Amino acid sequence: MQIGVTAAGKDLESVVDSRFGRCAYFLLVDTETQEYEAVNNPGSSAGGGAGIKAAQAFLKSGAKALITGQPGPNAFKVLAAGGVKIFQAPGGKVSEVLDLYKNGELKEITTPGGPNRGHGSR
Repeated sequence: MQIGVTAAGKDLESVVDSRFGRCAYFLLVDTETQEYEAVNNPGSSAGGGAGIKAAQAFLKSGAKALITGQPGPNAFKVLAAGGVKIFQAPGGKVSEVLDLYKNGELKEITTPGGPNRGHGSR
């Protein structure tokens, strides 16, 4: 299964970015093989609508699960409509968070955060 993780860098030792719309990268990871690909987030430099741009780009990846911080309401709607399950990232390295996911230790996010969650907060 392919899962996405919002990240500050391009590899599994990168720090998880708690911002969804403004994260630098989505790391798309095959949970069986640990193969991964870093995808630039087009929302990271958007003047406005970062969450929606990020959500649309994430949906194009085909991943059906996402580990991140709390997405705002617009991004949450797009992701939920696309059938993506969203899990709360506790922080740390991508590799550590993936282990928590595999062990069923991450909480699923079922409601959106407030608007403008990604503007400068980490």
